[in-house]
Amino acid sequence: MKAAERGAASHAPALTILFLINVLNYYDRQALGALVEPLRHQFHLNDTQLAAIPTLVTIVYAVAGVPLGRLADRVSRRRLLAAGVAVWAALTGFGALASSYALLLVSRLGMGAGEAVCAPAATSWIGDLVPVERRARAMAGFMMAVPVGVMLSLAISGPVAQAFGWRAALTVAALPAVVLVPALLCLPEPPRGAVCAAGTSFSFLRISAFWWIAASGALVNSALYSFSYFLPAFLTRVHGLAVGTAGLWTGIGSGVAGILGALAVVVYGDRAARHRPRGRMLLAAGAAALATAPAAAAIALPSGNAAAAVCLAMVAYGLLQTYYGLVYAALHDVVAPALRASAMSVYLLITYLGGASFGPLLTGRLSDHFAHGVSEAAKASGLHQAMYVIPLLSAVLAVVLWGGARSAGRAMPIADAG
Repeated sequence: MKAAERGAASHAPALTILFLINVLNYYDRQALGALVEPLRHQFHLNDTQLAAIPTLVTIVYAVAGVPLGRLADRVSRRRLLAAGVAVWAALTGFGALASSYALLLVSRLGMGAGEAVCAPAATSWIGDLVPVERRARAMAGFMMAVPVGVMLSLAISGPVAQAFGWRAALTVAALPAVVLVPALLCLPEPPRGAVCAAGTSFSFLRISAFWWIAASGALVNSALYSFSYFLPAFLTRVHGLAVGTAGLWTGIGSGVAGILGALAVVVYGDRAARHRPRGRMLLAAGAAALATAPAAAAIALPSGNAAAAVCLAMVAYGLLQTYYGLVYAALHDVVAPALRASAMSVYLLITYLGGASFGPLLTGRLSDHFAHGVSEAAKASGLHQAMYVIPLLSAVLAVVLWGGARSAGRAMPIADAG
């Protein structure tokens, strides 16, 4: 036990810095979520145009991730990740200078290319740093950055935009990289796991569990991206909250709910895997199924019930956030150590091009379709109806995760061989 504790303590600096980098990753990626309404008025945009920004960014992120993931299996992950952080933060700041919708879009596309290195390099690093029996805990800690990053992004960007304008909010989003890049470059990088006999090229594509996991990623990210991007606008249009208040409530609620979800994985994730090899996937399937009802109830509430809508929505959000620690650990369980960055990059490619990139776009298109006019009341009605896509995606996710659990149980015993 003491040896295990010493090992965990020695991992703490690297896990902390990787966590903070992932916080910045999601902070910068979600920064526009609190700025939807100011940007809509600034550039005279409709919801489809607004939703096209995260959609196109996600496509760039997915496509760039495959070569960067392969590169992360071959070169220094530390230097590659540091370069990625510097690029995406610089382009986030450049977005504050945009004088048109086109220039804002270009800055966000460049940011997406820089961010594409984060998940493959960092999760491969963690997979080599932490033993398999503590993997769900480490991945849950790393992915706790999702709710923390979203919380800080919305809670800070909304009030900053209300007080100083949306350009100031994007400038603030870029600043933490000044500290994080030097801190990352000071870390020692762990040696890579050994290559299995079967662990060559893209051999993980022959593992059926990998495809179930990739499909589940498309669904969960479609739901969560739509949630984070449009919930502040939903609260403003449907429930009458100010931009700053909507961003603050969404940010704090997302952070608290997501952290609680991640902590649940810390407690139960590895324990579920000890009882049965597919336990992590089954736990994720149950959480997705439970998220469906509160998500639907939050959207169904009539105007004027903002507090109740936020509380119900955050219950669903916290349940869906358990996905990352559980399923990312399962992915690393079924893939050979020397191919984990490549596997993560291909997972992200399928996840985003196969569905996640279209979550906000689908919601935006549905919002415009149901609006039946250009008045603010019509915009509110359209978005209200479009948001029902989120509980629908959650229900389908539960089914896919259950199917993936059946397949993963057969693949996990061989993954850490070699």
